[in-house]
Amino acid sequence: MIQPQLTRAQAPIDPKKLARQLEAMQPGWPAARRINCRRMKCVALTFDDGPGEYTARLLDLLSARKVRATFFVVGQMVAAHGGAQLVRRIVAEGHELGNHTWNHPPLTGLTDRGLRFQLKHTNDLVEHVTGVRMRVMRPPYGATNRRVAAEARRLGLAQVLWSVDTLDWQDRVPALVARRAGKAAVGSIVLMHDIHRSTVQAVPALLDLLAKKGCTPVTISELYGGTPVPGRMYTARMDKAR
Repeated sequence: MIQPQLTRAQAPIDPKKLARQLEAMQPGWPAARRINCRRMKCVALTFDDGPGEYTARLLDLLSARKVRATFFVVGQMVAAHGGAQLVRRIVAEGHELGNHTWNHPPLTGLTDRGLRFQLKHTNDLVEHVTGVRMRVMRPPYGATNRRVAAEARRLGLAQVLWSVDTLDWQDRVPALVARRAGKAAVGSIVLMHDIHRSTVQAVPALLDLLAKKGCTPVTISELYGGTPVPGRMYTARMDKAR
């Protein structure tokens, strides 16, 4: 069984000390925004499979537009060189972190022990390097069942799927990805992947399309007005603004 490997730079980190440092850097961290998705036209942007080599550029783009998103991170990517620094930046800039397992297997085919490892070790590693306990998860390939839901509930994780699939992993064309994502209806959860350069290149055009529709990009918790219920499955918000 694969075990998380922490680098020397990661090992000494005290989560509580880091949280105090981040709070001192950004009073009120994580900074709350006045978002009411019952009245506003909200669309949740989500990015899977990172952090990777294009995540920093994506964060630059989102920061320039004051946009927040949810990043469903893979434990192995967090443990890789530079991964811890990126997830700390994601948190510091007000984005939401979600659990996307340790190495992206279909969870429904795992033993109970394997399922628990995939979610718990990723949760533990992210908390170790950021001081943040994740409250949402996304099962790879959208593969879930009662056992997955039960384990997610036990770990305090809501299951977040999606209502708009940009197929950005298949079609690496920025204009096409932006157009698909830009068709999102109010209350949608949009699936993208920050490990693809073409997806990051699509973001400026996507944000322009959403702005023209009067839509506000939000995190998953902002979309639902608070932390979703552990174990429950979410694909979109139905009681949305019209």
